[in-house]
Amino acid sequence: MVISGFQELKGRLHNLPPKAAVVAAAHDEHTLQAVFAARRDGLIHPILVGHREEILSIARSLEEELDPSQVVDAGDDPSCAARSVELIRSGAGAMLIKGMLQTGTLLKAVVNRESGIRSGEVMSHVAILDVPGYHKLLYVTDGGLVVAPDLEQKRHILKNALDFCRFLGYDCPKAAALCAVETVNPAMPETADGAALKQEAERGDFGPCLVEGPIALDLATDREAARVKGYRSPVAGDADILLAPSIAAGNLLGKSLYGLAGGEMAGVVLGAKAPITVNSRGATAEEKYWSILICAAMQ
Repeated sequence: MVISGFQELKGRLHNLPPKAAVVAAAHDEHTLQAVFAARRDGLIHPILVGHREEILSIARSLEEELDPSQVVDAGDDPSCAARSVELIRSGAGAMLIKGMLQTGTLLKAVVNRESGIRSGEVMSHVAILDVPGYHKLLYVTDGGLVVAPDLEQKRHILKNALDFCRFLGYDCPKAAALCAVETVNPAMPETADGAALKQEAERGDFGPCLVEGPIALDLATDREAARVKGYRSPVAGDADILLAPSIAAGNLLGKSLYGLAGGEMAGVVLGAKAPITVNSRGATAEEKYWSILICAAMQ
């Protein structure tokens, strides 16, 4: 199974019960617009953590009914983060939504050794992109958390992304370990990493999947380019996951597909006990909605 875009994914969720979602620092209009839209669509049942009176005021201005029992009063950003993570840890919520606070503040509470909700060895970010020029959703990782991953970290980042796609219903996700060239070059360590990940996938280390590497972006996403260059791989021109060699490459790729290429983007952090949305505080309500949608889709 593949997913052609966000609208198709949304259509597949109409029979699923809403998930309890904890919103950290919910006193933000764009965040609440996205949260209330997701509530209307039956995706989530929100628990709003933050400045109580401000949250209630924004809800009134948006003409949304809100039971005060759904609002958990919290003061500064660290308090909002800690209280939200505590609710996830206690089982009150199945997903964590970032509101009007810095990503670092929220993740600091998430990875706290005593009170956090970290579950995997490496937490990683996946940008999910619905790009007009591509025939299905793209999953770009990691352009948000791991700065310069070594081979071991790439294994975890890849595994997180593959597990994520399988959560969404993919039977055999296709991943491309992106590099500038398709041959192993000692001067480019990421090429050796890509080849190693391909070998590990072929022996079954990552479960049902296809991994190609090293492979350039054009070959991973353009069948015609692969045909012209004589590059044969079931991943060529049909990749689901684009594994970036560094945070800089992943960040630039995600933002170029989102901005210059006119794509729509969602984002999620994996490797915790619950999926986490970490959209920029300046993100649109629509972008925040798509991130909520993706987390709600995880089974």
